[in-house]
Amino acid sequence: MLMRSTSTLLAAVLAASLFSGCNKEKAPAAAATATTPTPTAASGEPSPDTVVATYGDGQKITFGDLNDRIKDQLANLDKQKHQLRKQGLEGLVVERLVQAEAKKRNMTEEQLIKAEVDDKIPQPPEAELKKMYEEAKERLPPGTTYEQVKPQIVDFLSGSKKQERAREFFAELKKGANVQLTLPEPPRERKTVAATGAAKGPENAPITIVEFSDFQCPYCSRANESVEQVMKAYPNQVRLVFRHFPLDFHQQAPKASEAALCAQDQGKFWEMHDKLFANQKALEVPALKGYAKELGLDTGKFDKCLDSGEKGAIVQADLAEGKKVGVNGTPAFFINGILLSGAQPFDEFKSVIDAELQAKK
Repeated sequence: MLMRSTSTLLAAVLAASLFSGCNKEKAPAAAATATTPTPTAASGEPSPDTVVATYGDGQKITFGDLNDRIKDQLANLDKQKHQLRKQGLEGLVVERLVQAEAKKRNMTEEQLIKAEVDDKIPQPPEAELKKMYEEAKERLPPGTTYEQVKPQIVDFLSGSKKQERAREFFAELKKGANVQLTLPEPPRERKTVAATGAAKGPENAPITIVEFSDFQCPYCSRANESVEQVMKAYPNQVRLVFRHFPLDFHQQAPKASEAALCAQDQGKFWEMHDKLFANQKALEVPALKGYAKELGLDTGKFDKCLDSGEKGAIVQADLAEGKKVGVNGTPAFFINGILLSGAQPFDEFKSVIDAELQAKK
């Protein structure tokens, strides 16, 4: 069997990496579905009346009882299985398109990726490098010079731009090949989720997106790009509501959420929202107070609000609500109650939104 080239693997990984989120499980949740039985797995699954446990004086627990007890978790596994298949399909499509395009141009796949991705990303200008250094200088070890960290800054800026260009190139290939994914969608379950919290978009919009997010989760930050695209594409049809879901292994996330809520009291929730996601590696309380100052907030009021912990109850209420409706990782979006998990690309949002708008006609 022929080995797949490095560039093809890169294409597959980049295509699949868009579907990601923060989750407390050590292994990807989707991977567990390969060996976990679900209600729809017909082969080898017991019938609902099969006894799976007995206790006491002949009392029984059936397979149906068990499934009913964990029905939400099983439903999530079905969704994750579909997402895993869709990721694999996206990666396979991109692999095949890269191979075909390379052959068409009489190039190797590595040469194609170099020509269409690497060579199209210029060295970041010196001014941009120095700007990033100045923005990060206060959080670097004392005495760290620009020349010492310049290579890392170049790698960081170039790497993200190369990934962005790779996604653009793969999208061009898919558009040119008129790619249509016809993988059947599983039934979409609709949950009732309270749309309470900071919001933007028309109050009477036909589509409400409730986002559960964690300011320390890198995938939540990545998802912002898709959310911004949605708000631009559907300015009159979508209302976005932000709710807090700090994961227990992100120790700075709860206080960051409180900071956003304290900023909301002064009318600058979304400004603080953007500031926190842009500085995910610096969410300590002193940094949060610094961001308030940068945003022009009344720092006395902000500091008092943050130090008091008065917003903690709101954060915990959001967290409880998220768990109640089945959120187990971030970001999680409920589009008119339909769950979309992870840092999904714009097209995934569009698919659900367009179907909802069509249903309302």
